[in-house]
Amino acid sequence: MMWKWLGALLLFPVQMVYLVVKAAVCLVLPPKLRDLSQENVLVTGGGRGIGRHLAREFARRGARKIILWGRTEKCLKETTEEIRLMGTECHYFICDVGNREEVYRQAKAVREKVGDITILVNNAAVVHGKSLMDSDDDALLKSQHINTLGQFWTTKAFLPRMLELQNGHIVCLNSVLALSAIPGAIDYCTSKASSFAFMESLTLGLLDCPGVNATTVLPFHTSTEMFQGMRIRFPSLFPPLKPETVARRTVEAVQTNQAFLLLPWTMHVLVILKSILPQAALEEIHKFSGSYTCMNTFKGRT
Repeated sequence: MMWKWLGALLLFPVQMVYLVVKAAVCLVLPPKLRDLSQENVLVTGGGRGIGRHLAREFARRGARKIILWGRTEKCLKETTEEIRLMGTECHYFICDVGNREEVYRQAKAVREKVGDITILVNNAAVVHGKSLMDSDDDALLKSQHINTLGQFWTTKAFLPRMLELQNGHIVCLNSVLALSAIPGAIDYCTSKASSFAFMESLTLGLLDCPGVNATTVLPFHTSTEMFQGMRIRFPSLFPPLKPETVARRTVEAVQTNQAFLLLPWTMHVLVILKSILPQAALEEIHKFSGSYTCMNTFKGRT
């Protein structure tokens, strides 16, 4: 037994070096992309914003069917018609992911009408853009129900069949605010941090599940209606991401089976700084960059 443990201990650093080298090689060589031609993709919050761009990107890359969930029928219908014009079969269902019973009911309807979902994209989210003391209790609950608990319900609805088929992918459109919170969006930051923990645990839990994987995307501020009015101090130095860029990189991450994706790559520096700098220094970075006051001009969706 002792020799067994000693062998494992000696092998471990070799494995770590191999995996690091393998990852470095993958950064240089073009990776093999997963074929999407047999995949049925469901995008929550798919009627507008990043969700609409995700639907376009999956369709452009050859997904078999696109299914959109959302709360606003007008937006869902417009996106559905656009995807159909691209030559891809598309359906929409009105569904509030924060409502557990509605999620399970619509998941059953999707399976009966469209078939099994093999790629689930949890994209739906809301933000109220207020401090804790200025926030309405119901608004705070709404953020947690949609941004966090909604992922529990959608994943529970579709993951069992993915495990049976040994084919599936759970995708989470998160935010870099899950790793570095800002004032004025306490509901959003909290829900995204919870969502990140959910995906970390789920990703590890799927390690022994062949054919089923997970991807978490953590983008920087993206120029969509949801964060309309948000201002940072140096927009030329830290420009907001374009939603089509986030969508493209997300689908690429799914096709290459990348577990975690930070956008842009400079956000890795933020993670390192948070690990080594004292709190006082981090506070000065927030003030200098303008993230300390960026939500003061927040308007959100009109």
